[in-house]
Amino acid sequence: MSGFAPGALRVGYVPGVTVSKWARRWDERFPDSPLDMLEVPQAEQQAVLRDGRVDMCFMRLPIDREGLHAIPLYRELPVVVVPKDHPISLFDEVAAADLADERMQDASDIDALAGTVELVAAVGGAAVMPHSLARLHHRRDLVFRTVTDLPETEIALVWPIEQTTETVEEFVGVVRGRTERSSRSPSNRAKDVAAEEKSQSKQKAGPKQSAGSKQSAGSKRQAGDKSPRKRVSGGRGTAGHRNSTRGKPTRRRGR
Repeated sequence: MSGFAPGALRVGYVPGVTVSKWARRWDERFPDSPLDMLEVPQAEQQAVLRDGRVDMCFMRLPIDREGLHAIPLYRELPVVVVPKDHPISLFDEVAAADLADERMQDASDIDALAGTVELVAAVGGAAVMPHSLARLHHRRDLVFRTVTDLPETEIALVWPIEQTTETVEEFVGVVRGRTERSSRSPSNRAKDVAAEEKSQSKQKAGPKQSAGSKQSAGSKRQAGDKSPRKRVSGGRGTAGHRNSTRGKPTRRRGR
């Protein structure tokens, strides 16, 4: 960490988080205020903040929020990574049940996903991971498809409550997309606090499922049907694409 510029705002980020746009906005708005960005291992995301190695950090939730501010930013969809010639490659999304008979490679260690992806390419099988990390470790001989019913992961900007300085608040404003004129207005600070409290409430309550929850097209299938949900129209497909047909979805073969 000795490479940081003196007096710079030190901001860490976990793998998969793209920070270039925020760094660019900061340089445009505060050219005389140095900003240093450092990629940190997922396993150390809280340690680097609590021991003062960085001033703020983009983290994956959940975390221990005691003594910390956490502003939720966006959610990541889970995807499954498979070889290019795997049957799943013919579909643009699948359900967790569709993976029941697959040989799943261990993808629990975010910091070791490069090796997991190489293993899928070498010996086959499948691995589930956040969308941004599948893109980060993408290979030409692999594809990834959205898994519709697994939990999403959430990215948040986190910093110690006791270290809420003007510079920290300005960076929060840049990340939230505020204009230079409105970045430090009391109303916008209140919105950040409200968003943080809402995220904390959801984290404590846990995921909810209700009988009236929205189902994606193709989710109503006959018992015993374990085939992936939808085929790609055109052969390649984009993760997360959904057809809006009524009733029973039409399965179309890819080219």
